[in-house]
Amino acid sequence: MDTREFNKIAGAVLTALLLIFGTATFIDIQMRHKKPAKPGYELPVQTTTAAETSQPAAAAGVNFQEIAGLLQNASPEAGQAAFKRCSTCHTPEKGGRNMTGPNLWGIVGRPKGSQEGFNYSAAMKEKGGEWTYEDLANFIHNPRAFIPGNKMAFAGIRDNAEIADLLAYLRTLSDNPPPLPSN
Repeated sequence: MDTREFNKIAGAVLTALLLIFGTATFIDIQMRHKKPAKPGYELPVQTTTAAETSQPAAAAGVNFQEIAGLLQNASPEAGQAAFKRCSTCHTPEKGGRNMTGPNLWGIVGRPKGSQEGFNYSAAMKEKGGEWTYEDLANFIHNPRAFIPGNKMAFAGIRDNAEIADLLAYLRTLSDNPPPLPSN
């Protein structure tokens, strides 16, 4: 092999090595950053007092007076359409089976956590009282805020008109529908 050929090969090898190591060094210099004083991310924590947790309607953030007014002219048919999202976990039929969630026949006026054969969370059992229109509206709006620690994996419905329609539909799931609330 002649010296010219050897110089070409040696030059190519040295150029390749220079590119590889030079690029790696350049990237390392550019991407170098200081270690944080405290590893991880600082997440904001929302704290609540005992007084705030004893008032679930305020925590849930629903305006029941508005919903009560909308409920007077709410559409059970529109509520039935809205119930389709609920039907993946709940059944509306009289004597219907429990699924991931309890059967909802006769839910308005029924004691909380009382559906026969359904395993409720401790939070739901401890809540106590009956399912009033206001409690249902708060629960539908934000289940986790109304009953912290419940097992229902649903983000809630924010539209008050849709909540009113859904309440009108839930009212029909009874042999003797309870009267609508006065606004």
